[in-house]
Amino acid sequence: MHRRSAHYKWIALSNTTLGVLMAAINGTILIIALPVIFSGIQVNPLAPGQSSLLLWVMLGFNVATTVLLVMFGRMSDIFGRVRLYNIGFAIFTIGSILCSVTWSKGMAGEIELILFRVIQGIGGAFLFSNSSAILTDAFPKDQRGLALGLNQIAAIGGSVIGLVLGGLLAATGQWRMIFLVNVPIGIIGTIWAYVALKEVGQRVTDARIDYIGNIALGVGITGIMLGLTYGIMPYGHSAMGWGSPFVIISLIAGFLALVVFVIVENKVQSPMFSMHLFTIRAFSAGNFSAFLASLARGGLQFMLIIWLQGIWLPLHGVSYANTPLQAGIDTLPQTFGFLLAGPLSGYLSDRYGVRMFATIGMVITAIGFWLLGTLPVDFSFWPFAIDLLIVGFGLGLFASPNSAGVMNSVPSRFRGVASGMLSTFNNAGMMMSLGVFFSIVIAVLSQTLPQAITKGLLLQHLPAAVVAKVAALPPTSSLFAALLGFNPLSQLLPAPVLAALPKHNRAVILSQHFFPSLIGTPFMHGLSIAFMISLLLSAIAAVSSWLRGKSQSIVE
Repeated sequence: MHRRSAHYKWIALSNTTLGVLMAAINGTILIIALPVIFSGIQVNPLAPGQSSLLLWVMLGFNVATTVLLVMFGRMSDIFGRVRLYNIGFAIFTIGSILCSVTWSKGMAGEIELILFRVIQGIGGAFLFSNSSAILTDAFPKDQRGLALGLNQIAAIGGSVIGLVLGGLLAATGQWRMIFLVNVPIGIIGTIWAYVALKEVGQRVTDARIDYIGNIALGVGITGIMLGLTYGIMPYGHSAMGWGSPFVIISLIAGFLALVVFVIVENKVQSPMFSMHLFTIRAFSAGNFSAFLASLARGGLQFMLIIWLQGIWLPLHGVSYANTPLQAGIDTLPQTFGFLLAGPLSGYLSDRYGVRMFATIGMVITAIGFWLLGTLPVDFSFWPFAIDLLIVGFGLGLFASPNSAGVMNSVPSRFRGVASGMLSTFNNAGMMMSLGVFFSIVIAVLSQTLPQAITKGLLLQHLPAAVVAKVAALPPTSSLFAALLGFNPLSQLLPAPVLAALPKHNRAVILSQHFFPSLIGTPFMHGLSIAFMISLLLSAIAAVSSWLRGKSQSIVE
């Protein structure tokens, strides 16, 4: 173990910030550029099974990361945080290269992309499970909030770059570049981490890898995510799949596996999920708050992109070729709010404690969700921007103080596993949030969208029998069609039927604003309910943050 030098902390901060920046770009650039990616691999969103595969293109990274975070955190306590962090940079870079060379088309191309995204997720697990621990080792206690705050600002900055860069690349049609942009950062970061980072933390030499616990956690998370993903897909004559035996078995198996995981972690000699840390009130309250905050906001970004890219922007005359870039720009106020509050709260929490800032942050976030839930379908941009700014400001106030509070509450020999546990709660909340948001919106769409489609198409003088078939389109397919800039009516309505219509009616049906106008109001009803649930979760997170106590001790 090396001694900390006065300047080493800035080397650690800059390198871990680069890793966070790369991972953040990877997250948002994919969401915003999904239309050009799926066009590039020639995917029809209305084909059977496409909706679930689209979700797994996004979820593959997060599932792999969440399953492996705690194991890699424990391994880093044993074998060295810097060593495994270096490996993560290299694996992530390799995964990015593989994503860019996806060679197949259609469903085969989607499966390849999912597998390569999993490889990226393995690299991400090494990065995320060690970055906070490396920073906590490198910085003295009175500067950790500032360091973690700056690190998280890089994450938000990366999300900004990803949104704008994804929009720009989507406009060019060069979908492979969406993954290749990570490669130069990954190569530089891998070399720099190998050369500059040193092991300054305390190693654990008397521990073993908890293989049974790892398997139980992996089965539990994967089972629940499979259940949530396929629960929002059509099953039989139902618009959703919660009655599917596969979904029921997946959820039960996932829950039972997590119960086994908790039992195992309380029995084994060297647990990877150190349950005794939860006896530290600041640690348990901080992790619970982080989970609730992630659950409240995790699906927000994706739902906002659907809202803007698939509904609001087309209704305001923006072409589908330009909606990805414009959607990225329109969500920037949330980022500005985070950037405004993040460094300030990190600095002030080092001086005055984390409790007040984390609590107020989640209260402000709850207010922002309430305001978003009151917006109409055809909202004006500036109220929308102000609401996003409020949400971002609240999350910025919360994030770095909460992370510093969690990391400061544990002895130094447990920082690797504590960092992995915190990241696991964050990632699990993000993934579950996507399933929760989708479930709510799809449930509302299944009740309201058929009537909206029926009414809209009958007004265009289409035959009732044809309208009934189109109205039976699964709401999940409608939602993803809107996201991907795809008018399903051009494919679902038979050519002879369209040809028989008056020219004006045919032009209306095939226009870019007609389908968004049909789906807009039903979608907004569901999203408003989701925002109210996010408000409730944020309020509970605020209470949990307050209950962490006024201060926490630390053992160096």
